[in-house]
Amino acid sequence: MAKILDKLRYKCAMSAMSTVQAIEGAIPILHSGPGCAQKLSNSAGNSGHYSPNIFPCTSINERDVVFGGEKKLRSTIAHSLKVLDAELFIVLTGCTAEIVGDTVAEVVEEFKDAEKPVLFASTPGFKGNTYRGHEWVIDAIVDQYLEPVPEAEKDPLLVNVWADVPYQDEFWAGNYRELERLLRAIGLKPNVIFGIHRGVKNIKKIPRAGFNLLISPWVGLENVQRMQKKFGTPFLHWPTLPIGAFETSKFLRAVAAFTGIDQAAVERYIEEREAEYYAYIERFADIFLETRAMSRRFSVVADAQYALAITKFLVNDMGRLPARQYIIDDTPKEYQDTIRGYFKDLNYQIEADVAFTVDGYKIHEDIKNTDYHGYPLILGSYWEKELAQETDAHFVNVSWPVNERLVINGYYAGYAGGLRLLEDIYSVVRTRFN
Repeated sequence: MAKILDKLRYKCAMSAMSTVQAIEGAIPILHSGPGCAQKLSNSAGNSGHYSPNIFPCTSINERDVVFGGEKKLRSTIAHSLKVLDAELFIVLTGCTAEIVGDTVAEVVEEFKDAEKPVLFASTPGFKGNTYRGHEWVIDAIVDQYLEPVPEAEKDPLLVNVWADVPYQDEFWAGNYRELERLLRAIGLKPNVIFGIHRGVKNIKKIPRAGFNLLISPWVGLENVQRMQKKFGTPFLHWPTLPIGAFETSKFLRAVAAFTGIDQAAVERYIEEREAEYYAYIERFADIFLETRAMSRRFSVVADAQYALAITKFLVNDMGRLPARQYIIDDTPKEYQDTIRGYFKDLNYQIEADVAFTVDGYKIHEDIKNTDYHGYPLILGSYWEKELAQETDAHFVNVSWPVNERLVINGYYAGYAGGLRLLEDIYSVVRTRFN
């Protein structure tokens, strides 16, 4: 029996057009109806010199459903190569093209000798959501664009960094930059393909890296496994986006141990950053210890990346107690038990209960029936704003959709990111004093 799901927190797989647009110099070519393209474009930003609304589209219609859209796709690719000054084109498919059986891969193969590379990723909505579409775009780059290099050409200090899903996470650009700064500070050479002045030139470096660093509970795990198989590149899977001192220091020590870099130098850097971090915490301790204005209990409504990262930060750094946490990215079942285990690995022998659900109505009803023993703290998407008003909760908009705030290059990763998250939380808390 069909079910109605309320307040979904992602889009269909073809919204991976945002992943393409986050690669400077790359542009998606959409083989879909015009309505799909326009709706999905609302979640995209820009990729350097392109507008978020520049995406060639075949705009297939009823006639194409009957007679096929391959001729129109061939024409769209050819004209895109002529008029768009891009370095990389990636064809993405919508549901209609996949259902009628267009041989998109064969059409793309016709352009294998084009002046600029043309790739293809199958991204119909019935196959998956934003997170899976993101993975399939990375797979397309690995399978169709990159080739292995000799071991002698690899750089042991060069590390490919995979973390946030661009634009699905509004903080992606700032998080990647902060992760780069952290890794560079301990002597590594981070290689990120997303964001300004990265792009295609960094994609070409991927096979030369000494290792891949995946910072995510599950998104991207299949990608790094694929790269290990094709390029022989080992990977470090770190499931938690490091927010605040405890997790960031733990993260840096793990990276140092994996790479064999100078551990003493890493410890000196950690000591310096922690001293600064805790000096700020102590300065505002009176505010953080205030319990009348906010309950010690909190809930996060976000994808696995942020639900885990924020829970660990608030428990391990701030001594707060987790109520139920809600993971809304439709996490594949094969990863769910492992992720539940991550929520049991908290300080003070604290464990967090986790619900994997995509139904906003059930999430809201559950939160309404939870006793937070005071004014709750809810960190979630814009859909939780009204819920926060109903429950007299403090609310911080941290997950998609983010309509409550403008994020330019803000970030929560690292030592400085933890302080920024505290600023966001306690700026809301202080309004209760007024």
